[in-house]
Amino acid sequence: MAQTVLIDGNEAIARGAICAGCRAFFGYPITPQSEVGEYMSRELPKVGGVFVQSESESAAIYMLFGGVLAGERTMTSTSSPGFSLMQEGISWMAEDEMPAVIVEVMRAGPGIGTGGQQGQTDYRQITKGGGHGAYRCIVLAPYSVQESFDLIQFAFHLADKYRITVIVASDFIVARMAEMVELRTLSFEPLPEKEWALKGKSRKGGRHTIIMGGAFGHGGPQRYYPHMMEKYQQIVDSEVRYDTYKTEDAEFLLIAYGSSARMAEEVVDMARDEGIEAGLFRPITLWPFPEEAVRETACRIGKVLVVEDSPGELVEDVKFAVQGKVPVHLLGIWARHVPLGPGYWGGGSGIIYPERILEEVKKLI
Repeated sequence: MAQTVLIDGNEAIARGAICAGCRAFFGYPITPQSEVGEYMSRELPKVGGVFVQSESESAAIYMLFGGVLAGERTMTSTSSPGFSLMQEGISWMAEDEMPAVIVEVMRAGPGIGTGGQQGQTDYRQITKGGGHGAYRCIVLAPYSVQESFDLIQFAFHLADKYRITVIVASDFIVARMAEMVELRTLSFEPLPEKEWALKGKSRKGGRHTIIMGGAFGHGGPQRYYPHMMEKYQQIVDSEVRYDTYKTEDAEFLLIAYGSSARMAEEVVDMARDEGIEAGLFRPITLWPFPEEAVRETACRIGKVLVVEDSPGELVEDVKFAVQGKVPVHLLGIWARHVPLGPGYWGGGSGIIYPERILEEVKKLI
């Protein structure tokens, strides 16, 4: 029987990574994800793993690069400003098709933002490729502590399956809230041996491995980009994931991810208690984005409100998906600064609470 423990989202990610066979972690402390590295520094050596606190995020991404070149399941974690510093290395790993896993615990920006401020203002950067070169990364967005534990395991599997960088996009609330988690090791389909990896064998009787940069390894850009486009299309066809809550009979649709989806899910129940038939669509893969499912659900229901702790990034993909067939409204980062009056939680507290979302739903209806 699997053990059940009370832990927060950061610890869930670290525990899940070890369950997935991660044996090397390189990272630099930054709020609100430092607990991931703290747990790894304590627990990885116990299972024969390696932990290194790098001198910077720029150093961490190249240490990660070295780990995956050797064929090991390797991870780093960071937050928004640190993730920006990693972009050159991520672009390079994308070119060489390296199966890396990066945890990005978002906080409000731009610039250095504030260490203690909730936010989902990195959506565009993580889903559209933050560096140069027109590459893609798979992006998984947990909305609970259990999902944080489960999706980090799935991230390592997807990274090895497609030889691609996978980003687990958490945020301040998901990372810091504590919930009961079932510590289960997930099983996935078998994967091929990493014949491409630099295993460090001697020249006497061993194989000689050279990893060429993407454009060179595939015979130039004319072959490299079609190869990558084919891979990305395969991922789009096979790996789109989303969840819905009470959308079957809904007359009003909320769309949200991460902690905003947790708030929106509660709003669905609150609204239904007041006779409003609301439902929730939650993307789990931010890339590949569940475009067709969003379009079908939104057009069937007809009224859409995107909730995100951002000036408006997810809403762009939702509008593109529905192709102008239904109006799409946004409740964004400014909503948490609106005084909500007596009886409401946290007017201006830094979170878009369910009461504020319900207020907007009633206004739109």
